[in-house]
Amino acid sequence: MLFTADHDEPRRLLQKFIAAEINPHVDEWEKADIFPAHELFKKLGNLGFLGLNKPVEFGGQGLDYSYALMMAEELGAITCGGVPMAIGVQTDMATPALARFGSDEVRREFLAPAIAGDQVACIGVSEPGAGSDVASIKTNARSDGDDYVINGGKMWITNGTQADWICLLANTSDGQVHRNKSLICVPMKTKGVQVARKLDKLGMRSSDTAQIFFDNVRVPKRNRIGEEGQGFTYQMIQFQEERLWGAAACLKAHEFIINETIEYTRNRKAFGGSILDNQVVHFKLAEMQTEVELLRSLIYRAAEALVAGEDVTRLATMAKLKAGRLGRELTDACLQYWGGMGFTNETPVSRAYRDSRLTSIGGGADEVMLMVLCKMMGTLPGLKKGNA
Repeated sequence: MLFTADHDEPRRLLQKFIAAEINPHVDEWEKADIFPAHELFKKLGNLGFLGLNKPVEFGGQGLDYSYALMMAEELGAITCGGVPMAIGVQTDMATPALARFGSDEVRREFLAPAIAGDQVACIGVSEPGAGSDVASIKTNARSDGDDYVINGGKMWITNGTQADWICLLANTSDGQVHRNKSLICVPMKTKGVQVARKLDKLGMRSSDTAQIFFDNVRVPKRNRIGEEGQGFTYQMIQFQEERLWGAAACLKAHEFIINETIEYTRNRKAFGGSILDNQVVHFKLAEMQTEVELLRSLIYRAAEALVAGEDVTRLATMAKLKAGRLGRELTDACLQYWGGMGFTNETPVSRAYRDSRLTSIGGGADEVMLMVLCKMMGTLPGLKKGNA
């Protein structure tokens, strides 16, 4: 069993926090295209939620991954996608590799304040010419004595305009593309780091997203996470937690839209009866609820395997793929049943429709998820089974 009675108290505490400290402000943050990350993260840090499965010696709770997944699932109750995504970057995208492979020195400097909520983190992998194709990134970190000198640019950086430091993937040598990259913690106030612009997005409006340039940015080599040249491997491992987290955060969000649609269509009258009375509507909603439960089972199975120390690449990839596709189908169907009101910005279904679209793009597009699965199945031309 993934969850036990030990998960109940932190779950209830997080539910209360969301209801009191987040959801009352969501509409305001969505209109502002940003939320106060430092203020909110400090509150979460004080409650211990930014380091549930991180090492105790750096301020974490030292619990297993099931607690992080519980948190992801509960964050889905936030009535927008941007805020939970930003929190997830802090807990499950920018910090897992640091917590696992970083030296004590670099963890004290960057991980501990992130867990405490004193600093906001972001992850810098994607570039204008290299999103899902991580091996093709161009940002480089040239060795210069005890330092790296970094040049290049990153794109689609969640928390980028508010972050205190970035977990940056850069080329540290000219070798093979899977063995020439390193993860480096770079303070955002370092000379040469420029937040070029805040991106205007279709959805996830409350989450700030930046384009960032690095012009001869000098950082000490001690800021590197783990071994030089292992950054690609570390990031692939980090992606598994990110993808599971993202899928889990969809569950309550999907259920919320289903329930909101049930209530709206029950009360909306047309042609002598409620919209919900039409078989095409209530059958479709039943199908969607079934799909959500199937997704939940897949996510829980993957999380149990991760806790047990197993390789979850296959299951996490499937969960990420399914979550994105289900989100598109579900929100499109529900928006249709809201009719003209669904096409306005006054309803939760239109926000969900916009926000959910990112799941099939961010963290690896659907097509990349399919490519990974085909590699593992041995159906991709030129590859044998298991060569992912």
